[in-house]
Amino acid sequence: MKYVTEPSEKSTVKVSMTFTPEEWAAANDKAYLENRKKYAVNGFRKGKVPKHVLELYYGKGLFYEEALGILYGEHYSDVLEKEKDRFTAVGEPSLSVDDISDEKVVLVATVPVLPDVEIQTYKGIKITKFEYTVTDADVDKEIEGTRERVAEKVEVTDRAAAMGDTVKIDFVGTKDGEAFEGGTAEGYDLTLGSRSFIPGFEEGVVGMKIGEKKDVAVKFPDDYQAENLKGQNATFAVTLHAITGKKLAELNDEFAKKMGSETMEAYRAKVRERLEKNAATRSRNETENAILTEIAKGAKAEIPDALISRQEDISLRNMEYNLMYQGIKLDDYLKYIGSTREEYKKNFEEEAKTSVLHQLILEKIIKLENITASEEEINAKVEEQAKSVGKSAEEYKKTIDPRQLDYIENDIKVTKLFTFLEANNEMTAFKEEKSKSAPKKKAEADGGTKPKAAPKKKAAAKKED
Repeated sequence: MKYVTEPSEKSTVKVSMTFTPEEWAAANDKAYLENRKKYAVNGFRKGKVPKHVLELYYGKGLFYEEALGILYGEHYSDVLEKEKDRFTAVGEPSLSVDDISDEKVVLVATVPVLPDVEIQTYKGIKITKFEYTVTDADVDKEIEGTRERVAEKVEVTDRAAAMGDTVKIDFVGTKDGEAFEGGTAEGYDLTLGSRSFIPGFEEGVVGMKIGEKKDVAVKFPDDYQAENLKGQNATFAVTLHAITGKKLAELNDEFAKKMGSETMEAYRAKVRERLEKNAATRSRNETENAILTEIAKGAKAEIPDALISRQEDISLRNMEYNLMYQGIKLDDYLKYIGSTREEYKKNFEEEAKTSVLHQLILEKIIKLENITASEEEINAKVEEQAKSVGKSAEEYKKTIDPRQLDYIENDIKVTKLFTFLEANNEMTAFKEEKSKSAPKKKAEADGGTKPKAAPKKKAAAKKED
């Protein structure tokens, strides 16, 4: 077999593999032996029909597709290995046949490859540096949130429903007097104030008493998923069956002990430490994202569809995990909004392009600046991870595979890279304004998107973002 490679459009490479008549004949014979049991001819036992008889009976090209697959399987990976210094495949190739004759067979694999990225500049840029701090008010808010989460559930019978209560309700939604699909539920548990239903619904239930029936008028958001309900007025006939309230624990040492600390003072310190770690992570992620965003403004790359699709799959998988934590299956969610996985993942297309471009920029600058991770640095990181799981470095090394070591090495390089980029750019401090929404987090920009709210049961009253 001989082959030639040539660049093609949108970061692909054409690999043209030419096979001799002898190689083609051998592949056909192999295809015949692997597939002959599929065919029958009168006068012959199944699987024992000679190759030339099958070709006369079914056509000369009977085994061509299988034979081409055999040649591809035997040679394509060898070509990639030989050309690894020239290009890196990032997806499965599309196959075509340029020629099949008695003289030769030419099989063409058009493979998406890792593109080069042109960077205008990555030094001397004015970039925002994010630094988030933790206040006493933040600690108080976090403790109060924990207090709410662990509160004792109590049945309420002597008052009307209020925000924060969980109510058991039946409801029937109608538009212009007609019930609509997904707008009916019985025995539904709804936490008032969770904002999991469309605006106005939960507020309408507030004030209802056990056994009461009430019509709640709402308007569906203009961006609601169901086309027939977007921006439409509707009415929900609601029946309230039960109210569950919360009995909050006293903030004292007894509460602290339940939370794993000896005193409230120790518990507050523990909460602050955790919040400060989260703030540091948020600061770092948003600063890194700001750096890449500024560099990307002057960067260009011809990104193959295979890389974009792969990143879309990652984003969809992250969303699936987020939904699982809420007790929701992605397939149920997609069915509810009338979409498929392939259709829905296109929502991530733009952020996928951004994420891939950022990754290409990272790899390019690491290469340009010759940033490396020494064996000592890798070993130190391994030892750090080993300690976190109570093992010696030697024991821990036996449990990790080469891919994990590659990840550790890459993490060290990336950390060094951002240290370099911060030192070589004009970093200006971002002043946090608690009353305003914070910038998008790096995890979200890199494909960690999740819906703000998702239905726990099929009910069109639920809010869709």
